[in-house]
Amino acid sequence: MIQDQTPALDDKTQQEVEALIRQEEGDSHQYKGFLAIFLTLAAVAMSLFHLYAAYSIVPTLQLRVVHVGFVLAILFLSFPIAAKFKNRLMLWDIVLAGLAVATAFYILQGGDDLADRNTAPLQLDIIFGIIFILLILEGVRRTNGLILLSVTLLFLAYALFGNHLPAPWTHKGYEISRLVGYMYMTLEGVFGTAVDVSATLIILFTIFGAFLQFTNAGKFFIDFAFSAMGGKSSGVGKTIVLSSFLLGGPSGSGVATTVTVGTVAAPMLDKVGYDKNAAGGLLAAGGLGAIISPPVLGAAAFLIADFLKISYLDVLLMACIPTILFYLGLFVMVEIDVKKYNMSAIKIDKVDTAWNLAKKYWFHFFSLISIVVFMMMGFSPVMSVFWATVLSALSSMLRADTAILPWDLFSGKQSVIKSFYESNLIKALANGSSGVISIAATCIGAGLIVGTVTLTGLGLKFSSIIIQLADGSLLLTAIYTAMIVWVVGLAVPVTASYIICAVITAPALINLGVPAFAAHMFIFYYAVLSEVSPPTALSPFAAAAICKGNPYKTTLQSWKYVAPAILVPFMFVLDKSGSALLLMGSTKALANADWLQIAWVSFTAVAGVIALAGGLQGWFLAKTNLFERWILILSGVALAYPSNYSDIAGFVGFALVVVMQIIRNKKSAGAPA
Repeated sequence: MIQDQTPALDDKTQQEVEALIRQEEGDSHQYKGFLAIFLTLAAVAMSLFHLYAAYSIVPTLQLRVVHVGFVLAILFLSFPIAAKFKNRLMLWDIVLAGLAVATAFYILQGGDDLADRNTAPLQLDIIFGIIFILLILEGVRRTNGLILLSVTLLFLAYALFGNHLPAPWTHKGYEISRLVGYMYMTLEGVFGTAVDVSATLIILFTIFGAFLQFTNAGKFFIDFAFSAMGGKSSGVGKTIVLSSFLLGGPSGSGVATTVTVGTVAAPMLDKVGYDKNAAGGLLAAGGLGAIISPPVLGAAAFLIADFLKISYLDVLLMACIPTILFYLGLFVMVEIDVKKYNMSAIKIDKVDTAWNLAKKYWFHFFSLISIVVFMMMGFSPVMSVFWATVLSALSSMLRADTAILPWDLFSGKQSVIKSFYESNLIKALANGSSGVISIAATCIGAGLIVGTVTLTGLGLKFSSIIIQLADGSLLLTAIYTAMIVWVVGLAVPVTASYIICAVITAPALINLGVPAFAAHMFIFYYAVLSEVSPPTALSPFAAAAICKGNPYKTTLQSWKYVAPAILVPFMFVLDKSGSALLLMGSTKALANADWLQIAWVSFTAVAGVIALAGGLQGWFLAKTNLFERWILILSGVALAYPSNYSDIAGFVGFALVVVMQIIRNKKSAGAPA
């Protein structure tokens, strides 16, 4: 373990960090006594239901409806209607939770007859449907705030009143009965793709992440990274990158990774000479990598698999090289930091070696890769994460300090019921469901958005407008798409940003010949930018609070650290050869791929990332002058564009700067002291 690895934050900083986490996950009640026990048991029941549904066969409609019922009921009991009612269960919360259960039960008891009359619903269907939609809107408001609620209302208004808009936005318009029937009584509206993914993959991966958390896997990953890279001041930055990857891969949460690593690493970054804003920017950039890193990625990655009807293993395959490029960029940036900040040689004390930690807790590494192993063995993603969760629970019992059930439970020294209720197993099951409520509410609300786009044909209209504005240019279309995704991401979380943009902007790229998988990965990659883009820059703001820096300067620093990898998505879409970076989009296509092309495109991307890192840092082999800096930046951009001519120009520019700096360094070394 690392000494002083969990330094306590002062009260003010702790409050700021907790506020930012609540902003991402929702400001839920902190009940005590009976209410706490009731909500814990309700969350445990929800987790057990979904684990059962993963192992057994539950009909699609029943699974999605029960999932939504659970989410809305727990949401209204857990999240206050306003801040002044925090930690107070009000009568209206109970009523809304009861209505959530009632609307779900109405669908289940209606069966096929209810679905068959969706185009001509009964009056009672309409009443329950309207109540259901209003409950969703209130749930979105409580967990995600007014911005996502306003966006959802705009889409619903478009469905109802779009016939009054001018061309090309106009459509025939839909009455409330038709809208309710489509959204509430079919598998195309609320109970469509987003809820399907939430009810299967997202919640199961959240439960898996909770099991890793409560078996101390996260703590081990941080300890291991600090032991493997620690010992020298020059290794601190690389330690942040490695620990962010190890911890972020299973968690899939940018803010959680930033806070967990930052609490440990912030004092070290300050000690070795990092500027407070640069330290926060590095922590936030490392946390951002959690959303694009296998084996979990962010929640939106599960939606990619469902939208494209491909295996989640294919999504993991596509993420491999972009993830390597992302962390390569960070490693190069922190290597330059060592020279840039003239870091002094400060020893970082350790009380255990990486080898000893690995010998003691080796099973945590297998938990990290078990999902991929199971999928490669032929298991479905749902079954893979189910068995990975079971495996993590069983392997945790090898040591008392990681056991999901306390060893004392089997000794008869304590009350069995009390020990079981207070065990890490119950905590993991409860946190698995409570941790998914905010994301699930986003997916449920997104069902209204996706339903509107599908019903009105808005996606095709919007894509035709983008292509027209770009005058058929793929480069301009990609730039416009990236800007739209970025702007949407300023206001809503990553999951919602991806869902909205996947249905309204992906068709534009696909219509210009971009493979569907490349278009969706392009959108996913830029949707992730919402984590480091104001006003929803939660990761940089949390890092700024921990490092005592300026939130907005920290955000700019985080942009600097992630910028080398930001141009990589353009390589996916601007040329068919760019799909090599996504390993051709599937295991089947990869089997017949041109490996020389994959190697070349990957090599040019690596060179582009390194050149951009040097240009943005203003330092490469030595401090750059203005000319060298711009040559490095332009060379990086040229190498990111998949073209033989741009590759040649990029390599020439890159080589020119390297030669100039070598000559200058030799002159400096030969000059008299």
